[in-house]
Amino acid sequence: MSNPRNGDTKPPCLPRNGLVKIPTQPNGLGSASITKGTPAVKNRLCQPSSVPAILSPALAHRSDLPIPSLASPLSLATLASVSSPPGASLVGLNASEGSEQPSPERLPGSPSERQLAVDEKILNRLFWYFSACEKCVLAQVCKAWRRVLYQPKFWVGLTPVLHTKELYNILPSGEKEFVSLQGFAVRGFDGFCLVGVSDLDICEFIDNYPLSKKGVKSMSLKRSTITDAGLEVMLEQMQGVVRLELSGCNDFTEAGLWSSLNARITALSVSDCINVADDAIAAISQLLPNLTELNLQAYHVTDTALAYFTAKQGYTTHTLRLNSCWEITNHGVVNMVHSLPNLSVLSLSGCSKVTDDGVELVAENLRKLRSLDLSWCPRITDMALEYIACDLHKLEELVLDRCVRITDTGLSYLSTMSSLRSLYLRWCCQVQDFGLKHLLGMGSLRLLSLAGCPLLTTTGLSGLVQLQDLEELELTNCPGATPELFKYFSQHLPCCMVIE
Repeated sequence: MSNPRNGDTKPPCLPRNGLVKIPTQPNGLGSASITKGTPAVKNRLCQPSSVPAILSPALAHRSDLPIPSLASPLSLATLASVSSPPGASLVGLNASEGSEQPSPERLPGSPSERQLAVDEKILNRLFWYFSACEKCVLAQVCKAWRRVLYQPKFWVGLTPVLHTKELYNILPSGEKEFVSLQGFAVRGFDGFCLVGVSDLDICEFIDNYPLSKKGVKSMSLKRSTITDAGLEVMLEQMQGVVRLELSGCNDFTEAGLWSSLNARITALSVSDCINVADDAIAAISQLLPNLTELNLQAYHVTDTALAYFTAKQGYTTHTLRLNSCWEITNHGVVNMVHSLPNLSVLSLSGCSKVTDDGVELVAENLRKLRSLDLSWCPRITDMALEYIACDLHKLEELVLDRCVRITDTGLSYLSTMSSLRSLYLRWCCQVQDFGLKHLLGMGSLRLLSLAGCPLLTTTGLSGLVQLQDLEELELTNCPGATPELFKYFSQHLPCCMVIE
């Protein structure tokens, strides 16, 4: 958890392979793609917790309380390893392990230290300094700590990942018994990611999770065999779901979307589902009038589908990510900018048929954009960057990874953008030292990624010390990034995290 600052207790970035991060970032990006984010997130997770020294020495040096790495995936087994309240069965622990909950009187140290260690006022402040993985371990210290840590406020924004094999216990008779999810309910989890589940597994989850009917707001199904019937039952039974993600689910069809989507859903993500094409977009446009965010990775969606969005969706939808929609061309961009004029976040990553003309349409018509992702668009040239710099005055994040036709001239256009805070130029193979000089006057830049740019030299990179407000610099696979350069940055950019 982040250090409490002015009452802010928002959780930090967490490893996406173990937790789905629900809150959106300030720039509006709430989900990751293969081209977004930097290793700095993982590096931060490896930093030790900044825990204030109010633990008694007897507790601070206990070697029998191993703290997992902050980067460890937080799966069902980890989350449920925390002992549940009396009477609740434990997921991932046998009965003997679950019963080892010492009372406060059995804690080591003097009576005054023990009293301090179980003071709920102190604990309520102290536990904000720990990561989710650490809190799972700390909840096993004693009943007093568990009682404090089981408050829902300590788990806000976290989504447990439940794999099929972890959902059942094998009884001595060989039969399977669905695990108890009471420990999750006590902590108030309102979102889950289910991996590899079937229709039956989803029905069992609904029947066994006490908050499933009204209390679950977000559901993510990955690599699952859910069918049209299972999707319909899930959304009919779980009346609280407003955010839905379907990834790698190849057994439901477009007919299933028509029969199951409900108007209460405001955010939908569909990726790597082979049966999704234009008719799926028609269902989304007709059945989800309150849609605010749509993330779509579908290889068979065409330009026609982008004209289906309704007038109300044009008003409410602020985030659209079309990742690897290979059939989308500039004609689809025309339909999109007229259907969804209020977008603030747009990704055309991997839409390889979009050209500079398509970017010009975006720049002229979507003036509210704060984040634009054009990564893996090989037809984009410097001209597109001129359109962006001229018209998108509110843009804060620009992703140009693998735009191999961008040169130093394009960077000279971007140098005029006073609002740009994050710029990704990974594997832009024509960018040279001269282009970097254009960026040195961009005082608003906080994040710069130059990973894999082969023509940048040590001399050119060293000039980046002029960006004194830079917070994150990625130089992975840069030939010019030498050990001497990193040492130079540590001395002259002490507040910047440099990714080697």
